[in-house]
Order: sequence, then C-alpha cells, then structure tokens
Amino acid sequence: MRLFLIITLTMCAFAANSVLTRAAVEGGHLGPTAFAIVRVAAGAIMLGALVMWRGGALPLMRPTRVVGAFSLTVYMAGFSLAYLSLDAGLGALILFGVTQITMFAHSAMTGQRPDVRQLSGAAIAFSGLVLVLWPGAGSVTDPIGAGLMVLAGLGWAVYSIAGRGTADPLAASAANFILCLPLICLLLLLTGIETHADITGVVLAVLSGALTSGLGYALWYKVLRQIPGTTAAVVQLSVPVIAIVAGALLLGETISAKVIMASLLVLGGIGWAVTARR
Repeated sequence: MRLFLIITLTMCAFAANSVLTRAAVEGGHLGPTAFAIVRVAAGAIMLGALVMWRGGALPLMRPTRVVGAFSLTVYMAGFSLAYLSLDAGLGALILFGVTQITMFAHSAMTGQRPDVRQLSGAAIAFSGLVLVLWPGAGSVTDPIGAGLMVLAGLGWAVYSIAGRGTADPLAASAANFILCLPLICLLLLLTGIETHADITGVVLAVLSGALTSGLGYALWYKVLRQIPGTTAAVVQLSVPVIAIVAGALLLGETISAKVIMASLLVLGGIGWAVTARR
C-alpha cells in the first residue's frame, strides 16, 4: 500500500508539470525556453540544498551521472521546444507512447520479458490515450515538433532506466539537475530565449522545478528500485489522464464523456498490467 501511494504521488507530480507548464506558457506568463531554464535551476537548488542539509555528498563525477544528466537534458529541451509548435494533447501521447515502447523494449532485451497480461494491459491503457487524445486534441502541424517530442520520450525513458540501480535517489537526482543546468542553458539559449516574463510565470516555473520535478523525480528514482521495468513503463500512461482531469478542475478545461471513458481504459489497463504475476 505504501508503494502504491508513492507511485500515485509521483504520477500526480508528473501530471502537475503539464498543468504548471500550460498555465505559465499558454497563459503568456513565461516563454517555454525560459520556463525550462528556471525549472531546472529551481530543481537543482532544491535538491542540492536537501542533500547538503542532511550532510551527504553530491555524486557529480560518477560515470552514471553522465547518462542521467544528458538524458534529463534531452527530455527537458525536447519537451519545452516541442510545445512551441505541437498540440499539448498529441505531445503527451507521443511522449509517453515513446517512453512506454522504449522501456518495454529495454526490459525485453535485458531478460524481463513482459507477459501476455502485461502487454494486453499496456495495449488497453494506450488505447485509452488514443481515444482521448486523437483526433479531438489536434494533429501534428509541424514534423519538427513531433520529432522533438520523440526525443523527449527517449530521453525520459533513458533517464528512468538509468535510475533503476540508484542507491541514493535524492543525491542522484540532485547531481543530475546540477549537471543538466549548464547543458540546458546552452541548448535552449542557442534557440533564442523569450524576453516576456512576469512574476506568475516565474513562480509557476519554480514550483514545477523544485517540487513536481525535483522532488518528484527523486521519488521516481526511489520507486524504480522497487518495481519491474515493464510496470514502470505502464504506470506512466496515467499521467496524461491525470493532467486532463487536473486541467479541467484547475484551468477550466472541458472534460467530456470521451475523456471519462478513456480514463477508465487507462486506469483499468494499468490495474490489469501491474497485478500480473511475476
């Protein structure tokens, strides 16, 4: 039960990132590249302070940090830039679809082959996402945006896979964010940073970086040590549905009968997959 609650809290944190980003970027409070930089900086400060407060050390020079930092950079950059030209709903479908496929493929290649029940549960959950996000949420208008979101999905999948063997999730996450900051600044500044910003946008970016990203990703690294890779892939399919519900409650977005049906499919598919016998 404790693990279930931690997983639920982590998925809600991931969904909150979408809500905070929509509120800041779509609301015109902060541009997407500026949002990404503030988000990573806030996460690095929060996690680094927590590690120092408990008297620990930051594993900045370990080889595994290279994978974590670069994959986090790819995810952050691809996620932010893709939403300049890609519909938010379709972007979420591409992101978590690519993540799921990549993590399932990695599990299969490393001997953790998904069984029929896990595969069928993933298919049910994915069909729910297709129902809610296609075609009503829009279509791809820019292949570059779609490609950037595919890169973001690959980056997040690699980041999740790299975290499975982490002994200290908090320190590893802090090191990843600290090493990611100069990389994300370099990548995004080369694309041109937006000049418009207000206090609301900065606050939303700080909340996303310090709480729902920084602490959320540290929790995710903790969870990854306790669940199979196939399960980790499937449970993330709940994030877009949670984001849609939160958007309706917090941002006044419309929620339809199709959304309710899709939510049942996603949650039902996840439940079927994660309760499969080992």
